[in-house]
Amino acid sequence: MNFLLRPRHIIALALGAALVLPPGASAQNTTVRPADVASIDAILTAVYDVISGPAGQARDWDRFRGLFHPAARLIPTGRTAEGGRVARAMTPDEYVTRSAPLLERDGFFETEIARRTEQYGSIAHVFSTYESRRTLQDEKPFMRGINSFQLFHDGQRWWVVTIYWEGESPDRPIPAQYLPGGRGGMNP
Repeated sequence: MNFLLRPRHIIALALGAALVLPPGASAQNTTVRPADVASIDAILTAVYDVISGPAGQARDWDRFRGLFHPAARLIPTGRTAEGGRVARAMTPDEYVTRSAPLLERDGFFETEIARRTEQYGSIAHVFSTYESRRTLQDEKPFMRGINSFQLFHDGQRWWVVTIYWEGESPDRPIPAQYLPGGRGGMNP
């Protein structure tokens, strides 16, 4: 078969390749637990489970990586020294490099306390309100906030595409609708 690649064919192939594997991404070499990616509830539960644990306990970072789409990003927000706002995007691997030593050294338990989910077809958006503690015995959380999850279902499983989050602060308390029992929110 003689197949001549015309410019439109090259463009179509390039676009198709970009959808399958974005620039800079590589296929993740991880073992995925099918139960972790079977539903929206399962994948959120898996994310919280894998980052949580006592001081001195290594996390299963291969399990963590297996939850994320190859083009995924984690985007924490915060304040600059001048008082402005900033968001910094990182890959799951960059998150592991940056966060693993702290989580494993100090102990960290993040728990979902309320959730608001919207879904259309293969995409879902979840506002997941969280509380963070150093140990399960801590009476009060040292931090609360909202994780904004963007999820994708490829026909076989759910993928985390983005986790974009902001911690609560005195000038930005969590609105009532995103707390347990709040309008439009629900307990997980």
